[in-house]
Amino acid sequence: MFSGSLVALVTPFDGNNRVDYESLKRLIDFHVASGSDGLVIAGTTGESATLARDEHIELINRAVELADSRLPVIAGTGSNSTAQTVDLSRAVAGSGIDAYLVVVPYYNKPVQEGLFRHFSAVADAVDKPVILYNVPGRTVADLLPETVARLAQHENIAAIKEATGNIERLKAIRELIECDFAYYSGDDFTLLPFIQNGGQGVVTVSGNVAAGQVAGVCKLALDGKYDEAKALDDTLQALNRMLFIESNPIPVKWAVGQMGLMADHIRLPLTPFPARFHDEMRAAMRQAGVALEN
Repeated sequence: MFSGSLVALVTPFDGNNRVDYESLKRLIDFHVASGSDGLVIAGTTGESATLARDEHIELINRAVELADSRLPVIAGTGSNSTAQTVDLSRAVAGSGIDAYLVVVPYYNKPVQEGLFRHFSAVADAVDKPVILYNVPGRTVADLLPETVARLAQHENIAAIKEATGNIERLKAIRELIECDFAYYSGDDFTLLPFIQNGGQGVVTVSGNVAAGQVAGVCKLALDGKYDEAKALDDTLQALNRMLFIESNPIPVKWAVGQMGLMADHIRLPLTPFPARFHDEMRAAMRQAGVALEN
């Protein structure tokens, strides 16, 4: 599987609320040049909830084309409907993606058996690795360690993005799994301790902005250079905080816009990043070593 900094890429929109593929190319080229280790397309940070089905499919297809094998591409295809998740996953199966990221079904609050059957059905329907995505802060339902361990036995389920922000949860999952399985943090704040406790990397929001820096923390930590990793990670903590001061991806789209890589248009029901946070965000970006356009 993958390791390092897997960037949960923002989806750029133009002034007419359409996906801006010129800016998407610019973003992907930026991540190749910055040393990011992979891209997650059409995840939560990519505003998947407001993408129409055809847009969703085209976005993933075009991202694979633009990445041109320079970075792995992981497709976000999860929803709160098993049938729709299977349908979308199959629709992009021939695009050249490297894996799927499938979120815990949201809103309808499935029990653990329902989660087991949901992910099993998706994994049965595809032939690329499935990465489980547990983020109870958004989905309410929580994929518990015992269920993860059951799912890890499926030959197509290869990893989990664990976004509880709780290192004890990672430890609990790892204690139950003996087969080959990968663990990615879904929480930029705890990236370093996650890797120190057996994780392979992070699916990162902050990596949209501080791409080289987040990749650098991952590389140092994976090489066991924890003191150097911590020194670099410390410079990112103010940025991590600012990127979640309002609902993701409101702050990160504005921040990437300040780098001159895209416009910061966002789709309703999300709203533009408030001006009262702009100076603090710019200061956090500078502290992280991010170059601003102005």
